[in-house]
Amino acid sequence: MFIHWFPGHMTKAIRMMREEMAVIDSVIYVLDARAPLACINEAFNDVIGNKPRIYVLNKADLAEPEAVEEWVKYLSSFAPCIATDSLSRADARKLIEGLIEINAPLIEKYRAKGVARTIRAMVLGVPNSGKSTLINSLTGGKKAATGNRPGVTRGKQWVSIDRYIDLLDSPGVLYPDFRDQKKAVKLAIIGSIKDDIVDIAELGLEAVKFLQNSYPDRVKERYGIENPAETAPLAVLGEVALKRGLMMKDGSPDYDKTGRAIIMDIRKGYLGKIVLERVTDG
Repeated sequence: MFIHWFPGHMTKAIRMMREEMAVIDSVIYVLDARAPLACINEAFNDVIGNKPRIYVLNKADLAEPEAVEEWVKYLSSFAPCIATDSLSRADARKLIEGLIEINAPLIEKYRAKGVARTIRAMVLGVPNSGKSTLINSLTGGKKAATGNRPGVTRGKQWVSIDRYIDLLDSPGVLYPDFRDQKKAVKLAIIGSIKDDIVDIAELGLEAVKFLQNSYPDRVKERYGIENPAETAPLAVLGEVALKRGLMMKDGSPDYDKTGRAIIMDIRKGYLGKIVLERVTDG
């Protein structure tokens, strides 16, 4: 399975980001807490330039707390980093405080002139990282389009979250070049790549391999499979199909439906809090 998805609107999105960066003071870089490194898009580096940034490990409520803490510590060595549940108002407050902090030099510069300067921040990240939901939490109301699928936000959307803070939402953008297919698989599992452009059965098999290696006890508990780490991945997929009644008319496992079911279990947290990558992995 080779994964690649970079539709035309993403090229336009990068162009829009680059144009708007002239009026942007700082960047809120949203990462999925379950796979932070896979969510870092090198294409953004040239767009952001030297603008101050704050990393947001979003969807932290779906990830292992200890691993999230390790990621916050690691990423904080490069730029300020906070972990959030995009629906939490308390976490939204932390982000606002962090945004004010990274813009402190600019605020002080204008304060010295007797001017209350409005901070303009761009929110960026890969698709389905929860950017729009995060903005809605910051505004206290639904002011940005949201959806649990990649590609919902297509155009630019300015919203005010404070008297002196304006945010520019941006479309989710992936890498133009998927040379690292391991990252691509992680992004596909968390839903940052559209399901209809991947082989869902193969992706389900990759998800099984990951779970066997990292969370065998969860596989046993969720699917009732004994010794999952010692069972062939395809056999695990077939056993889940049998237990769930996801079979073809000829009695063979429906690997597409089973793969999708396992992936949705991961995305929705039915297998517990997980992470697809750890600081110690590399």
